[in-house]
Amino acid sequence: MIKVCGVIVFLLMGLVSFSQSANVKSQQQRVKGDNVDGFAIELEGQKADVTASLTKYLKEIGKLKFLTSDPLVITDPLFNGLVYTKKSIYALTTESGNVTTAWLGIKPTEWESKDVNFINKQLERLAGEFGVRFQRERMQSQIDETQQAADAVEKQALRFLGQGKDIQTKLVNNELEKIKLDKAFEANKLENAVLKIKIENNKKAQDSIANAAGQIKKVKDEQLQKLRKIN
Repeated sequence: MIKVCGVIVFLLMGLVSFSQSANVKSQQQRVKGDNVDGFAIELEGQKADVTASLTKYLKEIGKLKFLTSDPLVITDPLFNGLVYTKKSIYALTTESGNVTTAWLGIKPTEWESKDVNFINKQLERLAGEFGVRFQRERMQSQIDETQQAADAVEKQALRFLGQGKDIQTKLVNNELEKIKLDKAFEANKLENAVLKIKIENNKKAQDSIANAAGQIKKVKDEQLQKLRKIN
């Protein structure tokens, strides 16, 4: 029971802490030795979780190229039905405490100048959409945990309900047995008293019979004496 209550408190704390909005801001990051302007969003969560979610999200817009270290590179990105062949988008995640920043950016020198502004707007949009998606995923995860806790509590409640019914049945049976035993005890007391009376009467009867036998023997002895006197 204490364990279930602890889970509930943990879930409530999670709901209190989860109250952020998907605010995208401009931010500069170091990419391959260059300072690159891009768009970032701060998210509550561990870096590993944010990176995994971001990687899955970016697969929808291009080919992923994993380097031995940051950044993640998305090649041949797709926007508005157009594939930008041999172009790259860079993605980074950085962690500070319980906040992880997801960042998207491009090197303008790697793109056609006419496309830079459009792509930056797309990256700003993508950052915002990813922030919303990640928060929804995280909230859904919390909902799933809450449902698991609810299921566990319901299971415990049903178990205690069943135990209560079993205990109530045992109590009823116990009380019926007590009534039966009380009646048997009273009957035993009555039988005990009757038997004692019968024993007493039996003793009196034995004494009476013994007395009668003595009297008969005395009479017989007297009769024998008279018989012997007759010649």
